[in-house]
Amino acid sequence: MVHQDEAYRLLQRHLDRQAVGFPATRLGAEIRFLKNLFTSDEAQLALCLSYQPAPLQQITAGAAPRFSPEQVEQMLNDMFNKGAIGWKNKNGASRWFLMPMVVGMYEAQAGNLTTDFMAAAHDYMKTAAFGKAFLAVKPSQMRTIPIHKSLPVEHPIATYDQVRAIIQASPGPFVALKCVCRDGKAMQNQPCKQTSRLETCLALGDMAAMALRGRSGREINREAALALLRQNEEDGLVLQPSNAQQPQFICSCCGCCCGMLSVQKFLPRPVDFWTSNFYAEVDSATCVHCGKCVARCQVGAVTLAGFDKKAKINLSRCIGCGLCVPTCPSKALRLKKREPEMTIPKDAEELYDLIKANKKNALGQWFTLLKVAWQKYRASRSSGC
Repeated sequence: MVHQDEAYRLLQRHLDRQAVGFPATRLGAEIRFLKNLFTSDEAQLALCLSYQPAPLQQITAGAAPRFSPEQVEQMLNDMFNKGAIGWKNKNGASRWFLMPMVVGMYEAQAGNLTTDFMAAAHDYMKTAAFGKAFLAVKPSQMRTIPIHKSLPVEHPIATYDQVRAIIQASPGPFVALKCVCRDGKAMQNQPCKQTSRLETCLALGDMAAMALRGRSGREINREAALALLRQNEEDGLVLQPSNAQQPQFICSCCGCCCGMLSVQKFLPRPVDFWTSNFYAEVDSATCVHCGKCVARCQVGAVTLAGFDKKAKINLSRCIGCGLCVPTCPSKALRLKKREPEMTIPKDAEELYDLIKANKKNALGQWFTLLKVAWQKYRASRSSGC
């Protein structure tokens, strides 16, 4: 018999061995987070899962004799309904898998957030232990693609970098979801500065099927999905799908609420940790130094610099979202293709296999965190702060 507290510690260690880590902290913030999602028995059953989707028969065999097949199936469904684990239909059969905290368990609470969960999650996410594991993930779990109005550029564009081509190629279904970040800020009386809309995220394919099974979100058709994304672009939101040629979701993010963009704003060189195939370029001769691009940028990559106050792009910060391009009155801005082009995994399973293969040990993760701290120090020195 495993003691209750020991079950959570065993689960923490098991999650930490998955593709995206889940490290321990000195004050146990990670255990408090897990207790919000798993009972002690569920924590023990979750030890039989991994980030790779597994069928019920395999999980049942691993859980015996501690849990009966009937108990296993019931507990899997209970955990899934709480957003603690993931599910997918593969070849007509259910498969279950462990999700990382981000992107995964945290986002699965969209529409069902509680103050206790938010407090536990934020306590853990602000620790150095979580930060080092999160920043060390390679390739990134998400990426940035240009908004439709910022295209075309002068080079051919892969379909997986075109948001409308992604929607047209997806077999569906499509589900509109609340943004968990924007929803959380609203609960704290910190309304979004970019949009009053909460239902801005889009699930498609396997993730949409998972949302429908969990009775979360609102199913929409292909045309409504395109309309949702068009409105998100008009509202000045950054399009960030999962980092796959066949993405399972497209988040539409703002710099004031969204966790991913908050991290990117904090980092001195976000492009070192992010996947994007584009960057913005300014034609100084055409720029009329109006500053609209500065206000439009969600990650602080654009400034008005020099004696003539022309727009200047910080290529270490620009994530190639294209928001600045259509709002430039003099058409001085355009997107350029990064060379060489970044490789995009085929699907979610290939993505997390790559993350697992590239996973750094504890020393490597601490080195990543120290590198960021050094970059922050140099940036503050150069700015005179």
